[in-house]
Amino acid sequence: MKIEGHCHCGAIAYEATVDPQKAALCHCTDCQTLSGAPFRASVPALADDFRILRGHPKVYIKTAESGARRAQAFCADCGTPIYAAAADNPAQFNLRLGAIAQRAEIPALRQGWCSSALAWARNIEALPESRQR
Repeated sequence: MKIEGHCHCGAIAYEATVDPQKAALCHCTDCQTLSGAPFRASVPALADDFRILRGHPKVYIKTAESGARRAQAFCADCGTPIYAAAADNPAQFNLRLGAIAQRAEIPALRQGWCSSALAWARNIEALPESRQR
């Protein structure tokens, strides 16, 4: 599936080809902290299928407890998360669903690090709804 994405302020724009069947949620505590949310949603794109059209993301290198180094890319102007990838020679980029124009067409089909999931965030259907944007 061909997708387009951009940050909130428009300084960064990109396009990619992704397999929507690989979209996932991550509940790890690093994703919670880095996203400012109870989990993070992403879909992978192979390096050859991802192209930045405008701008240059700022990159923060996160080192996991395992020692693995991951590049966390975001817009330096508005802070929108763009992707995560291996710090050196990435083979794929995990594109953040919130910045993808076609996000409504890419439902997460799996979730990981569920042992770190916030219990209240696992089922929000019973919460009162507001239709405001």
